Amino acid sequence: MNGLLAFTKKEFREHIYNYKALILLAVFFVFGMISPLLAKMMPEIFSHMSIEGLTITITEPTYIEAYSQFFKNITQMGIIVILLIFSGILSRELTRGTLIIVLAKGLSRHAVILAKYFVALTLWTISYSLAAIINFGYTFYLFGQFYAPNLLFSLFCLWLFGVFILAVVMMTSTLTSGNYAGLLLTAAILGILLTINIFPTIKKFNPVSLASNNIALITNTKSVSELLITIWITLALSSFCLLISLIVFRRKKL
Repeated sequence: MNGLLAFTKKEFREHIYNYKALILLAVFFVFGMISPLLAKMMPEIFSHMSIEGLTITITEPTYIEAYSQFFKNITQMGIIVILLIFSGILSRELTRGTLIIVLAKGLSRHAVILAKYFVALTLWTISYSLAAIINFGYTFYLFGQFYAPNLLFSLFCLWLFGVFILAVVMMTSTLTSGNYAGLLLTAAILGILLTINIFPTIKKFNPVSLASNNIALITNTKSVSELLITIWITLALSSFCLLISLIVFRRKKL
């Protein structure tokens, strides 16, 4: 247990010293700030666009547009940032051989996987929470209202999708070698999930649904009950990815 705690602290320090934690917090702070601002300014932006023979009519934006913009930013750019920050969470140390030293001192291989995943999960949670809180406040400042139907549940669904992404990243890092192979494999898995999500009968079993129905939830076109099975499946798949990571890394030659 002492080894696990020490290694976890080491992981936090490394993410702070190499500015990854700062970059993550800064990027998500910007997402939280810019989402309601873009929604508020969109009519004015389009009003200055002059296209001959074309009239663009934009309705007055509401706080719903602010949250729509927020979810789009997180599901598109936010997930990409997460992948870039954490894609080499294990492979870089395997390439440099630094893990051999700590393992030789008695740290278990399971502790390495669990510590790295815990640190990534903590940084994701803090960054995402910061973005959501900033978005709350700025949406209220610009629109005078900040609470939408099913908002907390919608935010939870997107957070859980991030939890799943990190579990996939952890698994692909143990299955592959090199700094970029894990990233490519993760991208391939996400590409497959996005592709099969076009089939209505599969959607409710696909973790991608947690990141694609956020706007539908806050506009009441999708009910909470419709995503409950997706949540349980996502939790099960996340656990499965971590289990694979533990098994593969225990048998992996360093």
